[in-house]
Amino acid sequence: MQDKNNENQENSRRRPQKKSRRFAIIATLVFLVMVMGAGLGFLTASIHTMPSLKGDIRPAVSSQIFDANGKLITTIHSVENRLPTSINKVPKNLQHAFIATEDARFYQHSGVDPRGILRAVWSNLTDKGISEGGSTITQQLARNALLSQDQTIKRKIQEAFLSLQIERQYSKDEILEMYMNHIYFGQGAYGVQTAAQVYFGKNVEDLNLAECAMIAGIPKSPNYYSPTSNLKAAKERQGVVLEQMVKYGYIDSVSAAKARTTEIKLAARPKTTTTPAAYFTDYVIQVLIDKYGADAVYKDGLKVYTTLDLEMQNKAEEAMKKLPTMKTDDNGIKQPQGALVAIEPHNGHIKAMVGGRGNDQFNRAVLAERQPGSAFKPFVYLAAIESGFTPASVISDSPVTFGNWSPVNYDRSFRGSVTMRTALEQSLNVATVKLAQQAGIDKTLYYAQQMGISTLVLDGNTNDRNLAMSLGGLTRGVTPLEIASAYGVLANNGVRVEPTAIVKVIDRNGKVIEEYVPKEKVVVNERSAFLLTDMMKGVITNGTGTGAYFGRPVAGKTGTTSDYRDAWFVGFTPDLVAAVWLGCDNPDYLNGITGGTVPASIWKSFMSGVADKYVARDFVKPSGIVAARVSDKDGLLVNDPNNKDSRSEIFVDGTQPTKVSTVPATKDSKDNKDDKGKNTNTDSTPAGEQTLPPPPAKGDNTTIAPPPPPKPNDGKKN
Repeated sequence: MQDKNNENQENSRRRPQKKSRRFAIIATLVFLVMVMGAGLGFLTASIHTMPSLKGDIRPAVSSQIFDANGKLITTIHSVENRLPTSINKVPKNLQHAFIATEDARFYQHSGVDPRGILRAVWSNLTDKGISEGGSTITQQLARNALLSQDQTIKRKIQEAFLSLQIERQYSKDEILEMYMNHIYFGQGAYGVQTAAQVYFGKNVEDLNLAECAMIAGIPKSPNYYSPTSNLKAAKERQGVVLEQMVKYGYIDSVSAAKARTTEIKLAARPKTTTTPAAYFTDYVIQVLIDKYGADAVYKDGLKVYTTLDLEMQNKAEEAMKKLPTMKTDDNGIKQPQGALVAIEPHNGHIKAMVGGRGNDQFNRAVLAERQPGSAFKPFVYLAAIESGFTPASVISDSPVTFGNWSPVNYDRSFRGSVTMRTALEQSLNVATVKLAQQAGIDKTLYYAQQMGISTLVLDGNTNDRNLAMSLGGLTRGVTPLEIASAYGVLANNGVRVEPTAIVKVIDRNGKVIEEYVPKEKVVVNERSAFLLTDMMKGVITNGTGTGAYFGRPVAGKTGTTSDYRDAWFVGFTPDLVAAVWLGCDNPDYLNGITGGTVPASIWKSFMSGVADKYVARDFVKPSGIVAARVSDKDGLLVNDPNNKDSRSEIFVDGTQPTKVSTVPATKDSKDNKDDKGKNTNTDSTPAGEQTLPPPPAKGDNTTIAPPPPPKPNDGKKN
């Protein structure tokens, strides 16, 4: 009886459980049916609303670019420069270059290539990068000819179905011909025939292998890889195309090597009318084309609202007229050239940009990678502060040798014991190199990278992980835009904000398709940022940058490279940071011009001209910062307010000054070698790794391999 009762109770419990499971299964099936129905409905709607291959194409409408105050800067006209040509006239090398670079399986797929998509996905996941993307040539034709550049599922579905239709309706040669006649090549050129004439002054059938590879490389980013505006980048992209052609068997390695060394003769540049803020608008157009495609920019009637202030831009262009003229090169370009870029550090807005003298299309503010010289030193001093040093820490400015390199100061003299503050103000090379070794090379590079310098080379036989980088001797260099943004971190209390030129983009129907939201990231301790900023104020009041002072609290750093090839001044107030670069395109010598002369004068002219747009104020001191006194004579702590020879010094934490640290003189690098002469203390990064680890702990005194003879401001005034 008891067993029967237990069984009844068990059955009673099971009934609700079975009902619950049954309900869950039914609910799941209903949900799946609803989802599948919605998906099929969306798919059907996408197919029915996609344009017909024979349908009308919307009339082209010019886009407009406005400044931060809503003033029209320029109109991007929709007129197309297009000269269609038959595929029979297109050299096989050019056809193969496009196929190898854009769609290696063009002749095998039916419009959509699953293998190519998986390959692109895998590349993105592994972060290796490949030269061909996931979209086929047919998909690109469908997107550019009939669809928008919207990154939506609907557009991708329509693109896929249109591609399948195109493949059924046309032959592969016809598709390739339409693609090559439709694609945009920059400089207003549509199609391969127009591109051949614009860039090389010849018909497409007359292009050689080197020219074919360069033409095929342009569509990836038409403004950036345009050889008339950025020949260096165009050559690099040409090399990638040639590698792909070798990889897929279209040419052999000997032909590729010969093409790389073939001289590129560009067509004469037509005279262009002056456009307000020409370099800035070119930069904005490049960003828009990379994001939305050329057709969207030139045909879809976009309204682009930017960060530029036309009044500030005019002041920048006026200040850049101070550039001296030493010669005119073979291309008719006056030398030296220069660049100026100004950014609001709190929101990343680019307020002014000048990329040169205005008589060419190469935007040096964004594209020129030049050696920064001593303008790179603040990253060393930041690493030192983060390692526990203070502005009063004493460094031995005395002779030292690293292998076959003995760094020296500008005047070939040594000052003995100096404070870290004095070393930065006077831009002492030897003291800076010793400080970099003490704080750690990786820590310096880490902060430079975190603050926005993306051009650092961290692996390979030639890289920046050596002591030469402390004086600005870098493998590639830096751009004015990036170093201005990096200094902006200091002005913004250690917070990095990505620089931007665009705040809003509206389509022809009034729909907002892009709106900028500042991307903020704390990359430096606010106290460390303030300490370094305070030291850099001394550069302008007491050091190498006195020519930049204009009556407000400002901080900055000069920079001059070996043999006076590059001269910099980068400085900031709490509300605006600006970088000024001066140099020859060749590069050639500047005949003694230093960062503290012409660049500082240009910076002062610009900053004083726009000062009334911002309230005069000093940098905000974080909590925990206290003042003490330090002697200028010997750098030792005296804490004597009655000493007339002393001046204010800043320390972190507590009411008592931080204990003075002394950076010892470094021994010759032979101490770091074994009995076979091999270096035993080198830092290395795995092949392909391009990011540094977190900074070493405070006080980390890792010994770094001695550098090769550097390219920095060795012995040059800053």
